[in-house]
Amino acid sequence: MTAKRTYQRHRAAIALLLLSSAYSLPAGAETLQGALAKAYASNPTLTGARAGQRATDENVPIQKASGRPSADVQGSYSESLLKPTISFTSPQRTVNAQATLNVPIYSGGSVRNSVKAAEVRVEAGQAGLRGTEASIFSQTVAAYMDVIRDSAIVALNQANVNVLDVNLQATNDRFEVGDLTRTDVAQSESRLALARSDLQTAQANLITSRENYIALVGEAPDNLEPPPQLPGLPADPDVAVRVALNDNPDILAAKKQREARRYDVKAARGSVLPTLSAFTQAGYTNYLDTLASTSVDADGNVVEGPQINKQAAAGLQLTIPLYQGGRPAAQVRQNQALEAQAIEQEIETERNVIAQARAAYASWQASLQTIQSSRVAVDATALSLEGVRAENSVGSRTILDILNAEQEALIARVELVSAQRNAYVAGFTLLAAMGHAEADDLGLDSGTLYDPMVNYERVEGKWFDWDWGAAPTPVATRTVDTPAQDAKVDPATARQP
Repeated sequence: MTAKRTYQRHRAAIALLLLSSAYSLPAGAETLQGALAKAYASNPTLTGARAGQRATDENVPIQKASGRPSADVQGSYSESLLKPTISFTSPQRTVNAQATLNVPIYSGGSVRNSVKAAEVRVEAGQAGLRGTEASIFSQTVAAYMDVIRDSAIVALNQANVNVLDVNLQATNDRFEVGDLTRTDVAQSESRLALARSDLQTAQANLITSRENYIALVGEAPDNLEPPPQLPGLPADPDVAVRVALNDNPDILAAKKQREARRYDVKAARGSVLPTLSAFTQAGYTNYLDTLASTSVDADGNVVEGPQINKQAAAGLQLTIPLYQGGRPAAQVRQNQALEAQAIEQEIETERNVIAQARAAYASWQASLQTIQSSRVAVDATALSLEGVRAENSVGSRTILDILNAEQEALIARVELVSAQRNAYVAGFTLLAAMGHAEADDLGLDSGTLYDPMVNYERVEGKWFDWDWGAAPTPVATRTVDTPAQDAKVDPATARQP
């Protein structure tokens, strides 16, 4: 078995950047690296996938068992209730024991190819485990950024409600002195009501994001720090695709599944070839002095026959299949069809990875451009709002102009925080598609990383029938005791543009 992890890639820059985010933070602050480490250690999807991989590992010793010696012992005790009427020597009671040892010598290549198929499937499973790891990390990054985004949006909407509430009070005061009309008051009331509705929607979104974060990480988000920059992003989509085709774990898993199917075909073909095995048998029978067998010796004396019978034999057994009802050919054709399916699935996986890499690159670039545009819009709307308020104070602008300027300023800030979230998530998704967003790439500070080869090397050579493992216990943490999340946001810690 030559199953090897392909984790040994040089990603020191990512690890250093993520590690640097853990220093000089306020007490209770959570970093993206910390969230990823918690998900890596206790996310049930990931811990369940590891257990599934351990089950896949066991297929290797299971297939090897077919080529190993087998031994069994049989014993019986019989009591004759009705002796045959034409037999005068039938025993009344019998104790019988028989031992058999069988040693396979040649099985037409079926065992050898089945073992190879199981070994390759272990490699495929390890690659699939890497894919699951990258998927959980991508979801965790998205959940982390969702909480930051939605916290900022709640803070922005809360600030907007406060501003509009002050505006309404000022409008009412000016209406009382006859400086404004009832229409101006109605417009302010309408905008305040809409702002409160938007705030409630933003709060609901924040609660959803926090609960999703708990589902992935296992703990409630607390004072999330801004994430570090993502280095190693490609210069163009063609570079992303080339790297993905070499490093993406899903592609590697699909290739290994195709290779395993090829061994399945060879194993099926072995069923029409001769098989050879060595055997030895030993038997012991005791009639418990109930065998009515007598004989006459040389002196004419009648003596009792033996009450114990022993036997032993050894030899070779050759089996040459002549006709099996068409089963072998059907099994070969079936495995050939499954191999063809695996070939097509490899192409499908490759297509999906290419599309994912290109789409993530395009989304990342678009979000970066949106960030630039949104920053310009934020500065422009802030300046516009300040000017409109100043012009309103001299009577050249209406209350509606102020309300519109405030709405535009809010929209620009919300667009900016959303674009920042989208850019980071798209960038990490791009790294995941390239196969560069796994635990060793990210330098997680979560103790020894899980190595699936440890379990495989532990079990691949096991041969003892009673060598059972320990009873399974939960690895993932439960969240049933986690309190329901609310939408409270500390404006001092909310990441606002």
